[in-house]
Amino acid sequence: MLLTLQRRPAEKGATHGELFIDGVIECWTLEDPIREDPNKQTPENEAKVAGNTCIPAGKYRVVLTKSNRFKKVLPELLKVPGFTGVRIHAGNGPENTEGCILVGQSATDGRIHGSKDAMVELMAAISSALDTGEQVWIEVKDP
Repeated sequence: MLLTLQRRPAEKGATHGELFIDGVIECWTLEDPIREDPNKQTPENEAKVAGNTCIPAGKYRVVLTKSNRFKKVLPELLKVPGFTGVRIHAGNGPENTEGCILVGQSATDGRIHGSKDAMVELMAAISSALDTGEQVWIEVKDP
């Protein structure tokens, strides 16, 4: 299964996007602002603000693991350069992201809505794919 997150230009301190599953729109996303790495030759993003920067564009494997913070199983993105513990989870605004990807049924003005319902649907799709032995990947694309 391939999840594709197509980001939009940041507004009001947040980065909205659309999440597709195998090319079909699934839900909206919300992340922290994009902070362009001034020195791409180093492994770290020198522009990163801890807890307030979205992950770099790229392709990452997605697994389901238990989150210590949320005390439940959530999608985790593996091997994200300069980040650890990146998850896809419910939330409503940039104050809920801390570098993670929020999902929702709609998005407006730097906020996301219907997040819990969108998360239930996304978890079902990811779980179903993993249960059949399929790997799940997410490709994050900048605007």
